[in-house]
Amino acid sequence: MPDLLVAVPDAAMRDRLSPPPPGVELVVWALGSPPSDRRFDLLVLPYMIGAPSLGGLAGQDAAVVQAQMLGYDGVADHLPAGNVYCNAVDVHEAATGELALALILASQRGIPEFVTAARDGEWAHERYPGLAMQTVLLLGTGGVGRQVALRLAPFDVELLRVGRSARTDDLGTVHAWDDVDELLPKADIVVLAVPLDDSTRGLVDDSFLAAMAPGALLVNVARGPVVDTAALTRAVTAGRVRAAMDVTDPEPLPPEHALWTLPGVLISPHVGGDVGSMSRRMDRLVREQVALLLDGSPPKNVVVRT
Repeated sequence: MPDLLVAVPDAAMRDRLSPPPPGVELVVWALGSPPSDRRFDLLVLPYMIGAPSLGGLAGQDAAVVQAQMLGYDGVADHLPAGNVYCNAVDVHEAATGELALALILASQRGIPEFVTAARDGEWAHERYPGLAMQTVLLLGTGGVGRQVALRLAPFDVELLRVGRSARTDDLGTVHAWDDVDELLPKADIVVLAVPLDDSTRGLVDDSFLAAMAPGALLVNVARGPVVDTAALTRAVTAGRVRAAMDVTDPEPLPPEHALWTLPGVLISPHVGGDVGSMSRRMDRLVREQVALLLDGSPPKNVVVRT
């Protein structure tokens, strides 16, 4: 019998992780498959599954469940009892920070409008705000927020970061959450990089949007429900704000939803962390978890126990 039995969701991951360390057996087990009669020491989930899908683990004995996603909202409500759930820290943050910057630059330089005009052979010379010398309000100082801040550093912006409490870290000043109302009117760009929980669900509502500077850009690389979609639609329709978002609520938006075609809106289909390097980063995390378990140490990134 192996020292560790590791289940991965597909043959591609199994092949990338092969050969495993001595004493480790790799098997393929997809969520929703009939339960195995063997206990998995580490079970890696597929990428981009909703929390309700975790019910498919019922009946499958597993010591550690490893997600390929960073967010874990809803997991505690659906993970069967007796499981330890780890999220994918250091897998998606850099790529999500990269996308946040791409959304900001595209919106601030009019790239979507230029692309649309180019399809019609139109030379649509317009002046857009740009990014240099803009004030950026960044809500969230976790892994994604940090990566956004690092990528904004060379762009000559005034960066105002907000966390749970006021403090100073290696990147400078962090404002307290209570300062958001005071800071919102000062920002040309507001970036959401917060986790989804009871305190952030519906954070961006009518009053939040009304407090933003006229014409400011809202960028959401957090979770869709952080923003009240109806409120955002009203604000964009009225020309109060613009929006660039990688996540929506619902997700995906219905094809007929107004946000698809409203001027000043840029939507990407939840691809923040989904880049070519993701597999390499995820494989590295699985190898780290295997090494910890072989050593008799607890796994890293435990966020839920049921």
